[in-house]
Amino acid sequence: MPRFALTIIRHGETRLNKEKIIQGQGVDAPLSETGFRQAAATGQFLSNVHFTHAFSSDLTRTKQTIHGILEKSRFCKDIAVKYDSRLRERMYGVAEGKPLSELRAMAKAAGEECPMFTPPGGETVEQVKMRGKDFFDFICQLILGKAGQRENFLPGAPDNCLESSLAEVFPVGKHGSLGTDPKHGALGLTASILVVSHGAYMRSLFGYFLSDLRCSLPATIDKFELSSITPNTGISVFIIDCEEARKPTVQCVCMNLQEHLNKGVEKH
Repeated sequence: MPRFALTIIRHGETRLNKEKIIQGQGVDAPLSETGFRQAAATGQFLSNVHFTHAFSSDLTRTKQTIHGILEKSRFCKDIAVKYDSRLRERMYGVAEGKPLSELRAMAKAAGEECPMFTPPGGETVEQVKMRGKDFFDFICQLILGKAGQRENFLPGAPDNCLESSLAEVFPVGKHGSLGTDPKHGALGLTASILVVSHGAYMRSLFGYFLSDLRCSLPATIDKFELSSITPNTGISVFIIDCEEARKPTVQCVCMNLQEHLNKGVEKH
């Protein structure tokens, strides 16, 4: 059964994030100076992690973030990034470019809670969730198709380099706590995938992991945290087991990690 690691990161800060302006898909703002520093700090934090695949939303803020991460990598500087519109932020219709306070006022006027409210011309939460499911299914099929070709991912690298490089940074494969192989004491990863996306999109995807795939959580994480908006460059890691004609099994390693921002990077 192929197993892979999925590292999902929200893009760095933009000026509009700081000003609490809705960006969605229609306002394609670049990173702020803080956002570029956050991306660089994330890249430094992950510099020794071997990634076999890299995916990003095709919006400017995510493209700049994944570039800032990979340029710090010791092993993945030249990895080909695939930009995928399925990873775009939720579309907020008439609310895009307006303050978050206006979106909340619109939701209140409609008698709804803000996260579930759909502005005119926007995507519903369910539509965003299905977009996330479509991308996730694509990833699982990609890995199933690549199973048995592991040596082609990282030529010349030791067999255990994927899990060992992750274990240097994240609590994976330690003390047999996360589905390690009892015979070899390793996770047995086929691939390690980096994804950079957006806050509301990631909340919907994580909700799919929890509600539909019954994602297992570390004792330190509760369901509320899984449903909260990821901070800029917050890192979440999952271990996925996939098998043909069966639902994938998802294990959460960490959620919204911000350790890399504790060294002088301004946070908002």
